[in-house]
Amino acid sequence: MSESTTARTYNQSHVSRPYTRGRRRVSIYVAWSYPAEAGRNPAELDNRFSTMTEVRRVAWPAYEEPRWSDPLQFQQGIAGSLELFFWAWVPFQSFVEETTGHAVPVYQRIDQAGFRTLLDDRVLADTDTLFVFGLDHMITGQDAEPEEIDALRQFLQREETCLVLGPHHDVGASDDLTVREMEHRHHGDPLVPRQQRFARYVRGLMQGLGVPVENRYGLRPAVREPNKIAPLSAARDLDTRGWLEGVTTFNFHQHLPHYAVTTDDPDVIHVLARQPIDTSRPHPFTEAGNTEFNSFLWMPPSGDRAGDVLLADSTIFSSLFGGDESLGNFWKNVVSK
Repeated sequence: MSESTTARTYNQSHVSRPYTRGRRRVSIYVAWSYPAEAGRNPAELDNRFSTMTEVRRVAWPAYEEPRWSDPLQFQQGIAGSLELFFWAWVPFQSFVEETTGHAVPVYQRIDQAGFRTLLDDRVLADTDTLFVFGLDHMITGQDAEPEEIDALRQFLQREETCLVLGPHHDVGASDDLTVREMEHRHHGDPLVPRQQRFARYVRGLMQGLGVPVENRYGLRPAVREPNKIAPLSAARDLDTRGWLEGVTTFNFHQHLPHYAVTTDDPDVIHVLARQPIDTSRPHPFTEAGNTEFNSFLWMPPSGDRAGDVLLADSTIFSSLFGGDESLGNFWKNVVSK
């Protein structure tokens, strides 16, 4: 992750972007309370992010430069690891700005300074494609307000809008500790606790908007070589918009959610891509006979909803987990169509 080439700003209100035909205005909404996440007690084993010290220990020596390791330059608690997310979204933001000609604001539900930003016209009025990253631990109580669901419903009534929902993984939902240990050994990431349940906020949005999906598990994808994720199983006959045009793979991440479809109606939502699972590591999902999980879904416009709804994990848009030409094609497709 390199230094920014421009000066950074903070404590400024968003400047509205004018509509430009053919150039989408993209916004990112991170559905966490930064203070609630950063303020979690590191002595608690479950349902928290790692501290920066833990990240450095596990990833050693990747973050041993003073830029990351010096406590006078970079926070060493949980707040430090949260800041890594912002660093890692910069390449996606830069890519989108180059593609669309519009800067990409990143909103937080509750930011570092305690400002609470609901999903309303302040966010939606100058947005054509909205990413909602479900990185809030359920334990922090981020519930979608009825007014926010109504605002999103009105947003999706506009022509050519797109809502990208990214509920993160749900590790350790079972009360059986042996099952939790099996899940942990399956993904193999020492930075993930035995229980780490995300996306209470996005789950509320999905329920309110009638998106028949539930994020489950944290599954390790199969690889064809070290850290090179196996190709997607794509349903290209269903992909009439070309979301996956030029796309064969996403990026590798050790624990990805299965987006379980909760309706029997095949016309409501399309599973456009499934990811092969590393079956060499036992998991309750694979022991039930599954070899792939749902990784990319599309709800085409329907009824009074003129906009598209997509589901894709937030890690797909983060440089922390690598990328290649295929991933760049996916980014371009999502922010251009």
